[in-house]
Amino acid sequence: MSYEAAATLVDLLDRGRTHSPAITVPEGPTLTYADLRKQVYGLTGQLDSIGLGKGDRVAIALPNRLETIVSFLAVSSIATAAPLNPAYKEDEFRFYMEDTGARALITPADGGEEARRAAPESTIQLTIETDEAGKVSLRELEPGRSSRIRPKPDDVALVLHTSGTTSRPKRVPLSHRNLTVSVSNVAETYQLGAGDVSLCVMPLFHVHGLVASTLATLFTGGTIVIPPRFNALGFWKLVEDYGVTWYSAVPSMHQTLLNRAKSRSRSEIPAGGSGLRFIRSCSSALSPSTMLEMEDHFGTPVLEAYGMTEAAHQMASNPLPDEKRVPGSVGRGTGVSVSIMDEEGNLLSEGSQGEVVIQGTNVIDGYEDNPEANASSFTNGWFRTGDEGVIDPDGYLKLVGRIKELINRSGEKIAPIEIDEVLLTHPAVAEAVAFGIPHDVHGEEPSAAVVLSGEATQAELVSHCRAHLAAFKCPRTIHIVQEIPRTATGKVQRRLVAEAVAASA
Repeated sequence: MSYEAAATLVDLLDRGRTHSPAITVPEGPTLTYADLRKQVYGLTGQLDSIGLGKGDRVAIALPNRLETIVSFLAVSSIATAAPLNPAYKEDEFRFYMEDTGARALITPADGGEEARRAAPESTIQLTIETDEAGKVSLRELEPGRSSRIRPKPDDVALVLHTSGTTSRPKRVPLSHRNLTVSVSNVAETYQLGAGDVSLCVMPLFHVHGLVASTLATLFTGGTIVIPPRFNALGFWKLVEDYGVTWYSAVPSMHQTLLNRAKSRSRSEIPAGGSGLRFIRSCSSALSPSTMLEMEDHFGTPVLEAYGMTEAAHQMASNPLPDEKRVPGSVGRGTGVSVSIMDEEGNLLSEGSQGEVVIQGTNVIDGYEDNPEANASSFTNGWFRTGDEGVIDPDGYLKLVGRIKELINRSGEKIAPIEIDEVLLTHPAVAEAVAFGIPHDVHGEEPSAAVVLSGEATQAELVSHCRAHLAAFKCPRTIHIVQEIPRTATGKVQRRLVAEAVAASA
């Protein structure tokens, strides 16, 4: 099977068979590849008719639905798409639209009020809707002539922001070339084909759901099933009803499904197993114990991957069977060169711990209008990820944690993920997040927050850590909480967890 990258995202529309299903909405319409091409070209014509073109930024504030995919493909073919979390508040919308210089805004007919209020007066406001037959169109505009505008590989298709956990969010411009190479890498890693059905449960304003679940599926002529939201209650019924062969999600979603399976029964999982070829985990660390429990309960290989916005998503992954997958590792580079670098910019040998650096056609050339960030993020042609890691002799990468999140106790560097993994081996712990807190003597001390699925006291959890960790790594205080704060894409931000715990103390 050939996985040569497409030239641009528009070329993905020609990959699937004309009458094969491209997108299916549960209890809604199904679009064939012919339908999808027609819809995208029609929407491109509408955008072209109002003068939108190369270099223009179009903000898209839509939940996961059919029109989100159609509008993204149309906008990226004629201009630059700037997807935004539809749950943002007015001030957040205002910042992101002003920062990207959005010339137009697309919102749904049944929402988007805060985004519309936040838009500058000069912004062209557009409402997108889908009729009963599944036809997507912009309400304010005449149908117009279908337009097949062809972008160039180096045109910016998508602009996103970094999460801004340690600094002001940075703008990440992703070209068609960046994206199509990443899409090809994903397809090759998992041997995706026309018979595959992807269940898209990740938000489409983030590269995880957009690149892995959606674009990689279109690239290989498969089918995307797109429910409006992740719902653990009806998850396995969707898998069975639509013949889903794989899904990709963050660990918190996997954990929710696992907890439900453990607390109820396996009766929700179709007889004979889940029917999935594999389950993919990305965007946050998956504990080895969770991975192994998932494989036991769901009867499906679980493949942890490593991605980031600046690399148009995927950089490394554990492979499909029969190659080995390593619990606690994010696998080997997937069409991307991965290495370890010290603070001075020297590449280190295998087994050495340092900063993970990457090179590849999928990696951006630089942030927009941010020379300071570019100077610190690129060294000798390598992009510095900000992650601490080590590569074993077989080329498998283990992430230790974000460099800025390492706990520094009297000069001893402690990886929070190591504490997470120990706490998650306790039978009563469903979720765990370790972090550093200020200390007068040591500078920092490890602490942690946990969500319980059973009975356990703080003292029992501390004792559990002491039985498995060196004394200097053990949290003296473990906070039992109802939930762990996360970003909209399910990522845990340790700094936010520490702040939330401190505020509730």
